[in-house]
Amino acid sequence: MFIECTKNTGRIEVICGSMFSGKSEELIRRMRRAVFANLEVKIFKPQIDVRYSETNVVSHDAHAIESTPVASSAEILSLVGTARVVGIDEAQFFDDGIIEVAQTLAEKGVRVIIAGLDMDYLGNPFGPMPALMAVAEDVAKVHAICVRCGDLAYVSHRLSKSDKLVELGEKDIYEPICRACFNALRKAGKL
Repeated sequence: MFIECTKNTGRIEVICGSMFSGKSEELIRRMRRAVFANLEVKIFKPQIDVRYSETNVVSHDAHAIESTPVASSAEILSLVGTARVVGIDEAQFFDDGIIEVAQTLAEKGVRVIIAGLDMDYLGNPFGPMPALMAVAEDVAKVHAICVRCGDLAYVSHRLSKSDKLVELGEKDIYEPICRACFNALRKAGKL
């Protein structure tokens, strides 16, 4: 039996990579294109991310776009309104409910664009990002450049001695490094 599909433009797009790879920059670019196309957009970020701005999503290159900070993924559904395109930055900091939120929005015809770190500072999959990548129609992995050898960065290496999973910081605390440099640090016992 053939079941006819009704066209639904909802989809999930994930932009992932290490710190300094341009994830937020790409999210901002895609959101601005949606605005240019006269689509209603709404952008969210975790309330804990106040590095550059309490309210805006800001890239390391200082490009910014207005966003709504939220304490949990559940808040997003109640704040989306009639937006046709929803952006979510720093998704690794959200609870696992973000996966259901993204899927619910996509099933309602919303284009959901999500940016986040795919791995933590130890090189392990980070928070809900692996599951988000699994349910996405499109996954774009962007890369920073290893500050030690110039190869493509693999992970965000933490320079501080903290062992907390979440430690907000910038170049003073993190550096993008490639797999070979990361493994060399691991073998030397410097991780």
